[in-house]
Amino acid sequence: MAIDFIRRLDQETEQKLRGFYATLSEKDQRRFAAIEATQLGHGGIKYVAQLLRCSTRTIERGIAELDDLPNDPAEDVSGDRGRSEKRSLRTRQPSRI
Repeated sequence: MAIDFIRRLDQETEQKLRGFYATLSEKDQRRFAAIEATQLGHGGIKYVAQLLRCSTRTIERGIAELDDLPNDPAEDVSGDRGRSEKRSLRTRQPSRI
């Protein structure tokens, strides 16, 4: 007999989690699932994987990404991603006057 240590969520909350999860990008889905699974504790990864219909490996990858979040090269905290490139393109274009 398997022992289940996690607390299960009510059906309404499960539906809301599934709906919200479906609106996220793939990267955000991994990270969201990882946060939910770690909050539940023992057995959380398996439960959340079944709930969100994703693999346990996806959640494990999300956990690893969250652990390394301060060093994530894809995150641009400044909010001006690509602006310097756009400026340099504008200055190189000849004037049409």
